[in-house]
Amino acid sequence: MSENAYVIIGSEYSPFSVKVRSYFRYKNIPHEWRQRTLANMAEFQKYAKLPLIPLVVGPGEEALQDSTPIIEKMERRFADPALQPPSETLAFLSALIEDYADEWVNKPMFHYRWWADEDQIAVAKGLARGMNPAADAAKIDEMAVSIRARMVPRLRFVGSSEQTKPVIEASLDNLLALLEAHLANRAYLFGARPALADFGLFGQVNGCLQQPTTERMIRGHYPRTLDWLERMQDPKADGAFEEWETLAATLGPLLKSEIGNLYLPWSLANEKAVADGEETFTAHLSGQDFTQQISKYATKSIQVLRNKRAAITDRRDLDAILAENDCLQPLVLVD
Repeated sequence: MSENAYVIIGSEYSPFSVKVRSYFRYKNIPHEWRQRTLANMAEFQKYAKLPLIPLVVGPGEEALQDSTPIIEKMERRFADPALQPPSETLAFLSALIEDYADEWVNKPMFHYRWWADEDQIAVAKGLARGMNPAADAAKIDEMAVSIRARMVPRLRFVGSSEQTKPVIEASLDNLLALLEAHLANRAYLFGARPALADFGLFGQVNGCLQQPTTERMIRGHYPRTLDWLERMQDPKADGAFEEWETLAATLGPLLKSEIGNLYLPWSLANEKAVADGEETFTAHLSGQDFTQQISKYATKSIQVLRNKRAAITDRRDLDAILAENDCLQPLVLVD
């Protein structure tokens, strides 16, 4: 398919695509980035099992999809530089934050992308230009109208509605403030080199730079976070991972307020609804009801986290951190 070992077919507007591309750059894995366009759609469909990006095609035409499994598979092939801290405790916390990014931070990114007219128009035109770069302005506008009409109703997939809007928007405000504080004295979330958590959060927060409302928020108020987003385009290992003792003061509040108090309660409510055969569910978050349709994928994600925790032989330090930040009970393995 390419003279390079791997081809990544994705989109600049896909958080999961830029997440994987950033990882490949960090690992210095030979690859070619290809924007998915109308012109190469047949090639994409030849290899893709699902109509989702990114798609990574490797040696022997091996096709990989789903950002986290892609990274996990590549990590077994390209071990250096290390993706995760050597501490099992910190490695688990990094994986937890990455999962939160994929499953929860995607909500405010997608919500702001398709909620207001200004953002809908800007993103729809950007997507249209990406899909058909040779098209003239009239064709781009025509495509943008179609994309907008198709995507706005999909707000329901992330639970975005008038009812949930306050929780979703407050969550992004809180996350950005916490990131800004945490990045005051370090280049990446766990120290002087990126971890899995960085790649997950980068994809979603970087997406917020592509829509006017959240771009203004980040550029106007969060300069350290903006610098981190720029570093994550092509991240480098410039030192060591830190220990929990130096991370706790500013990373602990993110674990507690975002993951312990929002993401994991939402995930448990979703898990129960899926098990009960329901189509929608309501979680009580930040003092109010949060209703949306079920996510079967999210039930797999939380079980993966439980399995990872259970595989750690000595969990005393980890469980103390999880308990302190309201994260432990949802992550206890359910028989």
